[in-house]
Amino acid sequence: MSEDTHNAQQVWFVTGSSRGIGRALVTAALDAGDLVVATARRPEALRAELAAHGDRVLTLPLDVTDPGRARAAVDAALARFGRIDVLVNNAGYANVSPVESADDADFRAQFETNFWGVYHVTKAALPVLRRQGSGTVVQFSSIGGRVGGSPGIASYQAAKFAVDGFTRSLAAETTPFGIRFTVVEPSGFATDWAGDSMTVHPVPEPYEQTVGAMNRRVRQGGPGAAGDPVRAAETIVRAVRRGDAPGHLLLGADAVTMALDYSRRQLEEAGAWEEVSRSADFAAPYPVELPPRAA
Repeated sequence: MSEDTHNAQQVWFVTGSSRGIGRALVTAALDAGDLVVATARRPEALRAELAAHGDRVLTLPLDVTDPGRARAAVDAALARFGRIDVLVNNAGYANVSPVESADDADFRAQFETNFWGVYHVTKAALPVLRRQGSGTVVQFSSIGGRVGGSPGIASYQAAKFAVDGFTRSLAAETTPFGIRFTVVEPSGFATDWAGDSMTVHPVPEPYEQTVGAMNRRVRQGGPGAAGDPVRAAETIVRAVRRGDAPGHLLLGADAVTMALDYSRRQLEEAGAWEEVSRSADFAAPYPVELPPRAA
């Protein structure tokens, strides 16, 4: 297949590079002829895996919840490669627990990685991208970060909604600087997101029908999931290198189905309540009849 791509060698900075789609992204970018800064909390095994790529890859330790370490990693990337063309905020995880019985420290720790980690690394790289007058920021969310409604992972999904809102606002702030933003929204992929990366807390009996059922479903999002992380990574690399990646990139058939269904339901709800919603303005007719009760 012929595609118009930017032939210039790109420098990728990827968080959460040790496994899953992040690991596949490192390989896809290197296979495309690009340079990569691969970061992970514990990069020793990753460094050994990538040693054959020599000077084309820089492997760094990075705890994304530490803003000082985020700045240091960006500085190290600049010292090696002189620029950053693509920032990928991929690091993240989810634990399962009903909100009522959630451990507050665990709930907050997930937010520290899944939202504040994105904030810290993006903020550290932003001056570089602004001075360059170019660059792409790829923020990993999930289809749950668009449609929500998954019991048991409220911290994770709240953080993903926050990433989307943060990115939309930042894109508006940086319009003059030539920086592009893409929020990636995958469905279930064959990674260990629901495996070693996830802690499942005890589910109290009243929540067995909701959180317990969700836990059983999410466990299916491991090696047997429909999504191929290699294809996902290659798709992201192709779209970014072509220079026109969308603002939101759905990955996986389930993600597309869920997004379209959610959009239809949102439009139907807004339409049903349109007259009532408009009546809140001073100049609008008031009061108006509420729509019929939902079935």
